[in-house]
Amino acid sequence: MAGEDGRRIVTAADGRLWLLAAGGTLKPFAQGPGGYRSPGGEEPYIALSPGGCYRTRSVYALRLVSGRGVVAVSAGGHATRFASLRAPGLIDGIAFDTTGDFGHRLLVTINAGSRTTVDAIDCARGVHTITRTAPRVEGGIAVAPATFGRFAGDLIASSESSGRIYGITPRGITRLVAGSGLPSGNDIGVESEAFIPRGRGLDALLADRLTPGNRHPGDDLVLRTRARALRAAGARPEDLLVATEGGALTDAISCTASGCRVRLVAVGPAIAHAEGHIGFAETR
Repeated sequence: MAGEDGRRIVTAADGRLWLLAAGGTLKPFAQGPGGYRSPGGEEPYIALSPGGCYRTRSVYALRLVSGRGVVAVSAGGHATRFASLRAPGLIDGIAFDTTGDFGHRLLVTINAGSRTTVDAIDCARGVHTITRTAPRVEGGIAVAPATFGRFAGDLIASSESSGRIYGITPRGITRLVAGSGLPSGNDIGVESEAFIPRGRGLDALLADRLTPGNRHPGDDLVLRTRARALRAAGARPEDLLVATEGGALTDAISCTASGCRVRLVAVGPAIAHAEGHIGFAETR
């Protein structure tokens, strides 16, 4: 799931891309001739371009099998190869650096065993390795805003297996942000994340993926937490939201120069199998 200013929500489902309308209905996106279709693999995360030297209103999607790398899908619906990635392992996370410490590049994580490679891709499709030795992280990565204390500008990524939240600096140094205090383990722990946008209150959205046979089999729905409920629970603009894959338990994390505060702000259905980035939409 990827969103833009609470107005345009793009979701990946059944190997295709869809626009999620305010009423909860889906419209096909980039499904015509030359459009996007996932070639397979697990959890093909997507990111919506912030504009600039990247294609305005385009979606960037992970390609996990043959021709591994990133695909760019234009607003007109045409899909083209954007960059190839050579680091071994599972290509697992994608996010744009909108803060600027990584040079406003597209960031991608690749897992191999207990380690993660972070690559930065520039507008000219050049791939630059930030680190090959970050801890194993998974899922919805995000770059911290300038208000996120000593971790401002870092790439923030979560460890499903340990429940820890890490910050990776532009120099490739990994630092512990906080422990989530939430259940951890495969298909259980923290995976989805996003920073709450500044400005008007937006509801938080999270995909609940149907996963038959899993301890958390999911509902094939999009979960919503109202902006007012997040505020009442203590979440504030530019806090980090992190959610567990099992049950969509959600923390809000705020950081200053002296430390970070972690608060549980939402609990999803026990059946939920949360996947993807956390998106934001206007309250209806």
